[in-house]
Amino acid sequence: MSVAKGSNKVVYPAGCKELSDELGKDELVRRLKLLARAFQDMGQDDNIEEYSGLAISLATDFYMDHQSKDVRLLVACCIADVFRIFAPEAPFRETSLLKEIFMFFIKQLRGLEDPDSPTFKRYFYLLENLAWVKSFNICIELDDNQEIFCNLFQLMFSIINEKHSSKVRNFVLDMMTPLITEADAVSQELLDIILLNIIEPYKTQNRVAYNMARDLLIRTSNAIEPYIQAFFNNALMLGKMSESEVSDRLYELIYELNHISPSVLLAVLPQLEFKLKSNEESERKAVTKLLAKMFSDQGSNLAEQNRPLWNCFLGRFNDISIHVRQTCVSYAQHFILNHQETYKDIVEQLKIRQHDPEETVRMEVVNTILSLAKKDFNSITDELMGFIKERTLDKKYQIRRDSLLGLGQLYKKYTFSERVDKANQEKVCWVKDKVFHAYYQNSNEDRLLVERVFNTCLVPYNSPVDEKMRRLLLMYCTLDDHAVKAFNEMLKHKNTVKNLVHQLVDSFEQQQGQGNVPSFNPRIAALARSLPESGKSSDHLKKLCQMLKEDKRMRQYMKLLVGEDCTCKRAQELVREVLKKLGSPAPGQQNQFYNTVKLLLERVAPVMIDASSINMLVKHVDETVRGLGIITEGIEDAAEKGVRLLTALSTVYPYYFKDEETYQELLTFLKHEDEAVSDLTLQIFINTGRKLQAELPVIYSSLLPILQSTAKLGNPKQSKHALRCINIVCKNKELIFGQIFEHLKKSLNPESANYLTSIVALGHIALYCPEEFSAEMKNIVSKVIVKELLMQDHTSGPDSVESWYSEHHVTEETMAKVQAMKLLVRWLQGIKSNANNSGTSTLRLLFTVIKHEGDLMERGKVNKPELARLRLQAGCCMLKLAEDRCYSELISQDQFQTLALLMNDSCYHVRLNFALKLHKGLLSLKLPLEYMSIFCLAANDPLRERRAQVKIFYQQNINKRREYLKQTPAIKGRMFHFMPDYVIPYVIHLLAHDPDLPTHDDVTALKNIKECLSFVMEPLINKSEDYNYNFFRRMLENIKQTKDAEDPDDEDMNRKLYSVCDVALGILNSKPSNITLKDSTVEPVLPAKLFTRPDKSYSNTKSYLPKEFVIDGPKRKGQTNKGPSAQEIIVESPGPVVNPLPVCPREPKRKKKATTTQAQTMSDSENDSGGEEEVMFKPVPDGPKKRGPKKKDKATQDVYVKPKPRGRPPKSVDSPAKRGRKPKQVEDSGESDKITDSSPDVKSFSSSQDSNSPKPKALMESKRGNTQQSKTKKKKVSQESASSSPASSPRRSSSESPRRGNVDSKSVNKSSIVNGTNKGGAKRTVKSDSEGSGNRKRKAVDTSTERPPVKRGRPPSNKAGKALTRSKLKGESDADSDVGSPNRATKQLKMDQFSTKTAPKNVRRAKVLANGTSDGDSPETDGSSSPSKLDTLSRMIQTVGTEEESGVKRRVRGKRK
Repeated sequence: MSVAKGSNKVVYPAGCKELSDELGKDELVRRLKLLARAFQDMGQDDNIEEYSGLAISLATDFYMDHQSKDVRLLVACCIADVFRIFAPEAPFRETSLLKEIFMFFIKQLRGLEDPDSPTFKRYFYLLENLAWVKSFNICIELDDNQEIFCNLFQLMFSIINEKHSSKVRNFVLDMMTPLITEADAVSQELLDIILLNIIEPYKTQNRVAYNMARDLLIRTSNAIEPYIQAFFNNALMLGKMSESEVSDRLYELIYELNHISPSVLLAVLPQLEFKLKSNEESERKAVTKLLAKMFSDQGSNLAEQNRPLWNCFLGRFNDISIHVRQTCVSYAQHFILNHQETYKDIVEQLKIRQHDPEETVRMEVVNTILSLAKKDFNSITDELMGFIKERTLDKKYQIRRDSLLGLGQLYKKYTFSERVDKANQEKVCWVKDKVFHAYYQNSNEDRLLVERVFNTCLVPYNSPVDEKMRRLLLMYCTLDDHAVKAFNEMLKHKNTVKNLVHQLVDSFEQQQGQGNVPSFNPRIAALARSLPESGKSSDHLKKLCQMLKEDKRMRQYMKLLVGEDCTCKRAQELVREVLKKLGSPAPGQQNQFYNTVKLLLERVAPVMIDASSINMLVKHVDETVRGLGIITEGIEDAAEKGVRLLTALSTVYPYYFKDEETYQELLTFLKHEDEAVSDLTLQIFINTGRKLQAELPVIYSSLLPILQSTAKLGNPKQSKHALRCINIVCKNKELIFGQIFEHLKKSLNPESANYLTSIVALGHIALYCPEEFSAEMKNIVSKVIVKELLMQDHTSGPDSVESWYSEHHVTEETMAKVQAMKLLVRWLQGIKSNANNSGTSTLRLLFTVIKHEGDLMERGKVNKPELARLRLQAGCCMLKLAEDRCYSELISQDQFQTLALLMNDSCYHVRLNFALKLHKGLLSLKLPLEYMSIFCLAANDPLRERRAQVKIFYQQNINKRREYLKQTPAIKGRMFHFMPDYVIPYVIHLLAHDPDLPTHDDVTALKNIKECLSFVMEPLINKSEDYNYNFFRRMLENIKQTKDAEDPDDEDMNRKLYSVCDVALGILNSKPSNITLKDSTVEPVLPAKLFTRPDKSYSNTKSYLPKEFVIDGPKRKGQTNKGPSAQEIIVESPGPVVNPLPVCPREPKRKKKATTTQAQTMSDSENDSGGEEEVMFKPVPDGPKKRGPKKKDKATQDVYVKPKPRGRPPKSVDSPAKRGRKPKQVEDSGESDKITDSSPDVKSFSSSQDSNSPKPKALMESKRGNTQQSKTKKKKVSQESASSSPASSPRRSSSESPRRGNVDSKSVNKSSIVNGTNKGGAKRTVKSDSEGSGNRKRKAVDTSTERPPVKRGRPPSNKAGKALTRSKLKGESDADSDVGSPNRATKQLKMDQFSTKTAPKNVRRAKVLANGTSDGDSPETDGSSSPSKLDTLSRMIQTVGTEEESGVKRRVRGKRK
């Protein structure tokens, strides 16, 4: 080491001895202490120059590298004092020496690490001296100062800890701060040392170092800002990743710096906006997470200060990346908690994200809101709660589960809290309803979830009995109607499962000691269907059964658990014991068997209700009934609701009602002034009173007089329930009924106040005791009920133009007639025989009521609402009788068909209630399968909601019957009574006898029948694993081999039957895109009462459908008709099968062009030449082609060239508009109408339709192009062999591309004539696919009328007596728009279409008959002259009648008389 030059003379302060290398350690330390003391006492004013030599001698290797730390420490203190007293000029001149000295200082400062060290004070003095004098500032002038600073900073951050006082930390900061603020530059290495301490893991490991780095950044923010900005600019914008240790922690650094000193990031934050739009998902996610934290931090004003960045951040809620969206949603709770000013923006984004297509994002929305609710429920608004409410209906079970469980926890927390907060209670008051609404879900997971939420949150099962019943009563009284139904259904489901387990355990008990083990598969299958994943659950239940069989103790536990004496506390213990037997799964592992059994135990264990719970609940209800209860204070009809809860529980848990005190309180309910309370109490006794007479005679003796009095003097409902209670409770019921019967006979006159009660009571007595009162009842029925009541009209109701009104407006006589019809049914149900033709006579009477629309004697005294009620009741009574086999066989087909027409009644309430009654009977499997065919008529209902509801009914019946067949293997021999597919013959027979089907070839009626058939066939064949094409086809073909059993010789009726069969066959072949054939060995069975035996001696392959009736083929989205696919199966059979994708060979296309003038000339010349050929073509949609999703286009057909017929052209055919769909163009069925079978019978049948006319010679194909924008159009014609049959040259399927189509030149815009929209008589030019077809010419059209642009689909028409629905009116306005404005329909046109006697839009086509003449009248004449406008109009509207009074195009009662 070099020594500073200067005077070689070393001067020591007074009292200090000379230092030398030869001194021992101790002596050296002693002398250094004296020297250090002397330097410490010196000031800058003293004569210090003489000590420069001493200072230089101290800064030698001997002292600074001495092995004794005490020596080094004392020397460091002396040199530090030298810097102090020599300031500002130190005696050290060489830069290398200065560097060594400061590196020496840094090494000595490590002694600060341990404040408990005895030498810490001297180290502290050294730090204080260096900090106060700012000695390290001298290094700023050195070239390699950054090395010194880095070592110093690194040391300080590493030694600082919690033991250091604030003085130490402040001196360290005082020493370090000038090195940044006064330095010319800050190196990246030094910056890294500082920044590393503010990020993890250093931030957590050494919190004191983090605080010191934070304070240092705050003190030096202005000086260090440019270096930080330069670092982030290089890293973020330029992508220059230096060797910095924090280069991969940029976003974490930005967050911490923003938290510490936001000012240093003023120029950095705008750069993040570009990063938010990066193409890298990971980068967008990282920046999004960073900004979410920065924006949502408490006290952050960043959103207000940087609105562009905030708006850009909000855009990430709609990011294409799932993880980015999820990140945004997860931080939403922090915004709402800390920044209410951002609430609107954040909630708006959450509203969108709760409908996110990705389930994880929707789940995150739910979890975020629930997490926020747990932290601060006051910040939760009704809007946010609504988001969770909506997610309870999510398609994913996991989201529904989390939503319901979260809501349940909130309900529990804020409803049962000790400190009641009304505002918070109102936020969750709807939760209980929403939970029970989830019970309407079909999945077992949802139902089990509702039961779990009910037991744990809504009414916690582990609460004390008094508190538990109080909460149950309060909850039930505040449920809405739908939730109440779900609650009752939940009780029934739990009871059903419990009974199944009880039967299973009893079976094991009964089979002990016997060799043969019974088959428990039916019960196991039934239990498995009540659990999630029934397949796996079935295996687990079999394993459980094996355990129950082998383990007697476990079997005993299960028997006690499902027994009638099990209490709630005992049930919890038994569940724990059973689960202990199964063995609990290890933590973190899943045991599916364990979970399945646990779910089963949750359903069967009576943890909520036992005998003590019922007693307590009855006491609470008693207080409510007497008006003393504070539980239900302020709740409307609380008494009735409380008793209704008891009624629901008595249905499921009758064995818990066994305490005498409970029954005493129930007796007081019977005397309550509220009729609803007493009536419900009667039902409780009905449910629980079977053993009452034997076990509680005191209660029985008090109950009987009340029952007798109620049966005689109560209202009809109370009397009914009182008699039913007597029937159950009393053993000697015949004697009691006899006393009541005698009293009721005296009141059986219209003047009596108990007239209605007497009718109802007599009916129930006849049901319960038919033999004892048979003679008297027969006399009452014949003389009083029928002759004096049903056949008389003494009063008439109030005048009303409505078709229905509420029950309190109905006259007493009509109500008596309604109850009288019910009496007849109950009387017949009691006798269960047709003795003396009682059943036949009753059915005939009910049939007459329906046939005469409710007016049995047709006197016309009863008003419309009461007539509707009477015919509805007659229909319901017939359905009730049809449930009994002995009466269902008596119902004739005429009566059945009249009954079925109630489905199309003109009164909405009749249709509604009749459908509900029909559905109820069918779903219980009481009504025969024949009655399911009535649902087909619902296709004619004018209301879409009603059609949808009936379709749901129909689908539920299909599922019910198929499930029943699977569960009941023994029913195979009578499958045709239950299999839903066998409804088709009944439907066909019913529709064939439709009063609206005058002839078998009535196109309008057939289209209506097609809708009805589609209504019932689609659920059977679409997406059904049970669908068998062969079976359906064989069934329909067999029907065509039979005749109508009612009148086999009626050829007209047989043709109707065959015509309906052909429609069904067409639907069968048009619905599926690919026909899958299944082997079927089952021969379809046809009902003998409807059809004769099939005649196998011939094959009825004739098509009975008119040519103009076309059944649309299958729709294929996004495909053009390029022939059959590889999977297409074309079936060859003797029946008229429609190939959905016909194919014919193509020949080279002609490329001739023809202008519109040439086309018109061709049409004109055709009128003059009688022997020329005529071009038959189909409508082509006008207007420009549009790219995009292909729309429904059923009008695309090929062009046929046919000889021009002699005589009058054919008559146009009306095409009624379809309900709720776009109108479709009527398509000519051609000569074989899509018959593609290759069998000889089919070919002969096809050719027989046009045996004398030449075969088509050319197949014209329309070119895809813009028919609206161009004046001319290219035509491409493919030739076909002259000898080809119609079957080998079928027309194009209607599933072809919507860019193709044809124009019907025979179409006349009748509506424009009627409305006066056709201005002038100028000729119109027709652009069609037949232009430029060589020498082939077209027949001239009426030039006095202007043809509107033809839309895709069929043009609607208004059949006589049929009004248009709103959806149909919209469709017609699209199809009948004006030529000048092809995309606009005038308001006047819409009104005229809906007015009386509106002419339907007709599509006219020449149909060539075998003799060469037309098949009907036509407004066009055979010759060159054209008919006048008036003649054309008169012919067009001659078939149009007046609209129905109801204003809807549907069949109504009056039409069917």
